[in-house]
Amino acid sequence: MELKKLTAILQGVKSGKITPDQALKSLKTLPFEDIGFATLDHHRSLRQGFPEVIWGEGKTAQQIIAIIRKMEEKGHNILATRVDKKKAALIKRAIPKVAYYPHSRVVVRLQHKVRDAGRGTILVVSAGTSDLPVAEEALVTAEIMGNRVDHLYDVGVAGIHRLVSQKEKLLKAGVLIVVAGMEGALPSVVAGLVSKPVIAVPTSTGYGTSFGGVTALLGMLNSCASGVAVVNIDNGFGAGYIASLINRKE
Repeated sequence: MELKKLTAILQGVKSGKITPDQALKSLKTLPFEDIGFATLDHHRSLRQGFPEVIWGEGKTAQQIIAIIRKMEEKGHNILATRVDKKKAALIKRAIPKVAYYPHSRVVVRLQHKVRDAGRGTILVVSAGTSDLPVAEEALVTAEIMGNRVDHLYDVGVAGIHRLVSQKEKLLKAGVLIVVAGMEGALPSVVAGLVSKPVIAVPTSTGYGTSFGGVTALLGMLNSCASGVAVVNIDNGFGAGYIASLINRKE
């Protein structure tokens, strides 16, 4: 349940506009709700500032639909990641108000205006076009969590002049998410130019010895630049979430 909605219920009881029984009905599934195949953590937005996020991989479209509908009852803005096109089509047919981002495989259901919760801008930087699905997952995550987001795409180290030409945008960002595959060098370069936190995201983009992103991951973990933190391979969602926590006003 959103903090704003909970506050409204409590104020309604205090003023007499809502009866205790009505309030109890609204609150009876806090902090969680068992729906058979899943136990939904409705209390998470109160604890952490954002509702539980749905991991779409391994779930059927019908299971995702059921979870979204239960979360809709609580007034949440809803984010589901790793949802393929076939599942997304079924979800959109059942819940027409969802938005789908096919490159990043993200589903979003907005029920209320996203509150501006960020102090500055989160800048998402990607090394190559092949890294865009992961970069977009980070960008959409940061946006729905209430941040101003900007991006720089296809500015990898093979043409470093492309990055340097955008130095002003780099310096204005409050937090930077840097997404790269291959040898994973871009986060070190960016971190050497800015004084703000850099969240590095290795991707599985690359030839055989990239080992599905392990080479980029190890390169980022061994960065000689200060201020670099690294998330798991292809984990754009995790980067967007962490960046949002760093950028949060309160």
